[in-house]
Amino acid sequence: MKTKDKIINRVTLRFPSLSENERFARLAVSGFVSSLDPALDELSEIKTAVSEAVTNCIVHAYRDTVGEIRMELRLLEGCRLYISISDKGCGISDIDKAREPLFTTAPDEERAGLGFAIMESFTDKLRVRSRPGHGTAVTMLRALRTRKPADETRS
Repeated sequence: MKTKDKIINRVTLRFPSLSENERFARLAVSGFVSSLDPALDELSEIKTAVSEAVTNCIVHAYRDTVGEIRMELRLLEGCRLYISISDKGCGISDIDKAREPLFTTAPDEERAGLGFAIMESFTDKLRVRSRPGHGTAVTMLRALRTRKPADETRS
């Protein structure tokens, strides 16, 4: 998902695929958009979408090993949020199948298989790119309903 929109702000984070870092990712995206004063429901949806993407990296991409998760956040002109979460884990062999609601690669675990469906419902655009053995990149785009234009946040 290439975007030619003007970037107002940007941050890139890298962190290990540890379960406690899912909370860190939620807090990071919350802090990143907080200057725009988003509605609580909107902020909750964004944090949930990020949580699902990061959890997929922790649980599926690296399975029982620890690897690196990269999260890039961009605030684009027009109050749009670009989120990219990527890993260098095992990859996804069939993205269409993985995006089906209730599909899971871990039926023995208590996982609902709704991660991609949740990400899709809480964002305006969702793109998943993956290559088995090389990793996965999930890119989300969301227009923010905000009371503050992005260019006014610089003071």
